[in-house]
Amino acid sequence: MTSTTATTSLGLVADIGGTHARFALVADDPAQPDHAQRVLCADYRSLQQAIETYLEKAAISGDAIDRACIALASPIRGDAIAMTNNPWQFRISELKRRFGWQTLKVINDFTAMALGVPHVSNEHLVALGGGPAEHASPRLVIGPGTGLGVSGLVPTRNGWVPLATEGGHVDLPVSSDDEIELLRILRRRFGRVSAERVLSGPGLVNLYQAYAQMQGQSGPFTTPQQVVQAAVGNSDTLARATLLQFCEWLGRVAGNAALTLGSRGGVYLCGGLLPRMAEFLAESGFRAGFEAKGRMRSIMEATPVYLVTDDATALYGSAEALGNEEVGRLQN
Repeated sequence: MTSTTATTSLGLVADIGGTHARFALVADDPAQPDHAQRVLCADYRSLQQAIETYLEKAAISGDAIDRACIALASPIRGDAIAMTNNPWQFRISELKRRFGWQTLKVINDFTAMALGVPHVSNEHLVALGGGPAEHASPRLVIGPGTGLGVSGLVPTRNGWVPLATEGGHVDLPVSSDDEIELLRILRRRFGRVSAERVLSGPGLVNLYQAYAQMQGQSGPFTTPQQVVQAAVGNSDTLARATLLQFCEWLGRVAGNAALTLGSRGGVYLCGGLLPRMAEFLAESGFRAGFEAKGRMRSIMEATPVYLVTDDATALYGSAEALGNEEVGRLQN
């Protein structure tokens, strides 16, 4: 961590998800956040309260901060923000005025994740086949957390431009008879079944419960952590079958997005769920699902995939966004 002083002009960066919020301060280097802290969103009634408490605990005067970038697990449309998987609501203009910031950018969390990927060191990248990357080609950033985030990086002469997408809400790709039956069960519960209904933390539980119903079993697990632990530890056959299906579907969805984006620069798997199951993911049908694209198989076989294990990636990206004129909603 770097040190800060009262005379240093600082930027506040934040990564706000459905469950956790991360805050940090940056001066010049996006890859060097200071005073990083993670909190439970449920402990605070609003984003404003969470920021105020963070600054108090960090013993940082609000006058030392002149800019901020807040990454949210939510679409960003207009001034009023209502998060998708979090009850927090606010107006961008009011938040900027409350803290007296000269600049405020509010961006999608996976836009921030994408911008942060180039700042992740090699020690926090786990290779999952393919390669080498074509460095002048787009990169795909995708990952299951509270939802399924999807973004991308497009190279330009002046650096990377991130794409803000809602790619987690595409249709779930099914092929086998068992998958069709799982889809039927999920459709009876949710109607339309998006990729996120399965490829997320809550989605993993949805899939586990659907598997249990299909097999005529009780399915006692109620959290994604329980399913992952039982599957990785090979202590529950239903949980293991569920996680194997999860990984294969993730490979297919990531492969579809990679083909759409033309991301020969690599695919980067982010989020808090996958690092807990890195070895299982590598040995699963993820890569097979990723590459199974018919006449496009050779392209997919050459496309590298990396698991990102640095949980500060979105904070790096939020810091990077502060100096990128192409990024985010700028409040003047």
